Amino acid sequence: MRWIHQRGISDVNSMSDLAKSFREQLKDHVEIKSLPVISDQTAADGTRKWLLDVGDGNAVEMVYIPEDERGTLCISTQAGCAVNCQFCSTGKQGFARNLTVGEIIGQLWYAEHHLRADPKSIKRYDSYDKSILSHGDGRVISNVVMMGMGEPLLNYEPVIGAMRLMLDDNAYGLSRRRVTLSTSGVVPFIDRLAKDLPVALAVSLHAPNDKLRDILVPINRKYPLKELMAACQRYLPFAPRDFLTFEYCMLDGVNDSNQQAHELVQLLAPIRCKLNLIPFNPFPESGLTQSPKARIEQFAKILQDAKIVTTVRKTRGDDIAAACGQLAGDVQDRTNLAKRSERPIKWVQPIKVDEEDE
Repeated sequence: MRWIHQRGISDVNSMSDLAKSFREQLKDHVEIKSLPVISDQTAADGTRKWLLDVGDGNAVEMVYIPEDERGTLCISTQAGCAVNCQFCSTGKQGFARNLTVGEIIGQLWYAEHHLRADPKSIKRYDSYDKSILSHGDGRVISNVVMMGMGEPLLNYEPVIGAMRLMLDDNAYGLSRRRVTLSTSGVVPFIDRLAKDLPVALAVSLHAPNDKLRDILVPINRKYPLKELMAACQRYLPFAPRDFLTFEYCMLDGVNDSNQQAHELVQLLAPIRCKLNLIPFNPFPESGLTQSPKARIEQFAKILQDAKIVTTVRKTRGDDIAAACGQLAGDVQDRTNLAKRSERPIKWVQPIKVDEEDE
């Protein structure tokens, strides 16, 4: 594990402190390689996106986001996604298959060691025991978020297997606070995750009531908000932080009114949480537009005044379609989801909201 994950070595012959007979067995039974890279793009803000070939005409994307105090890798867990949220381009691709443990952890393996060898990427975070690193320096990636293509909890066992490697001191040694799993709200698996491997949890909320969330996040029809929020309450005692994170994509004239902000306050008030407001990153098939900056600020103020910790996420990498909700990859849709999807919903025209309008 140390040779592969910490040193990035793929040649079994180089693993000099393993018995020669064992190395011979490994050569016969083990293949150590990354997914083929189809494209590698870097945005103006330093965000980097790779398109990776997972075979049979399918490709997934992962994104590296460098920041002052951390380096975050956003990885994919499925080729496509069957959840089909209205504001996410991945869902419009349909669904091909789940990724394996190797394909999930292989994204981190490739990105960490590729960036570590690249002088341009050079900010390094935390530190392994320097005696076991081939380069004698710390890691480049300090945080991993499963917010790429796919619904992680619908590929549960491989995701758990990959996260165990992320957390293992003989592999990447990340803390549970620095590994975040994002879900649209698959309630039974939230409960399983609490028992099996509780990491930081982010819940894609995007609406304050069932009527709207049934449209925006169709899985809500199976696991409505009452059940989802109860599962979140049950998860809190196991969470590595003392709060959960909720994600809320700001859609002009759809979910951004003052009234909806007050509904959201009522929904979130009983639970210790942080709310991330995400400016919508447009793509043509959605039929949606981003809420104006002033509207987002007013929405945030209502929540902040109600003592809900609220931040507006800074958009990163949108010039290379690497921002939240823009990862599309290239998927052979075996579910025909893309063909079966209804035409983009024609939302009502945005209502002009005065500052004092409640």
